[in-house]
Amino acid sequence: MASYYNRQAAVQYARNWWNGRNPNYPSFQDDCTNFISQCLRAGGAPMSGYPNRARGWWITDGWKSGRGTGGYYSNETWSYSWTVSSSLRWYLESAKSGLTAKRVQSPSELNIGDVIFYDFQGDGRIDHSTIVTSIVNGVPYIHAHTVNSQDRHYDYSNSHAYTPNTKYYFFKIDDVFN
Repeated sequence: MASYYNRQAAVQYARNWWNGRNPNYPSFQDDCTNFISQCLRAGGAPMSGYPNRARGWWITDGWKSGRGTGGYYSNETWSYSWTVSSSLRWYLESAKSGLTAKRVQSPSELNIGDVIFYDFQGDGRIDHSTIVTSIVNGVPYIHAHTVNSQDRHYDYSNSHAYTPNTKYYFFKIDDVFN
């Protein structure tokens, strides 16, 4: 049975939690992809692939009881794609069911609720992920974690991480999940 992506719900989640951490999820020093995964889930994206950490997109409640001394989590309670930007990009590019997306070439092809990945060095290594939360005159504005950002221009040209070699990967989340 098909389910549908609720872009407004994903964006509302981003707006609610852009400057804080939802206690129902783990928090990381580099939290960008964990945050994007939470937004996608809030929009109704179905998790899949459990317990395969390398091929699925999922999180379990096991992290709540897995917090050990020193504040470290058991990392066997979420997939790589839940928390690692390069893994989420790979997952979106290759998934055939559940949460799926299509890579597009231009930011003008994006809608709210879509995802942008950043390769700041231009070396093929994805460094960051964001969610599109508004479109102004055809230009996407985003929300993000790690450095908490609200309604930021997608190009990050005013960021210390930006370089002239920055490459963008634009992903249009499919509206129907099978």
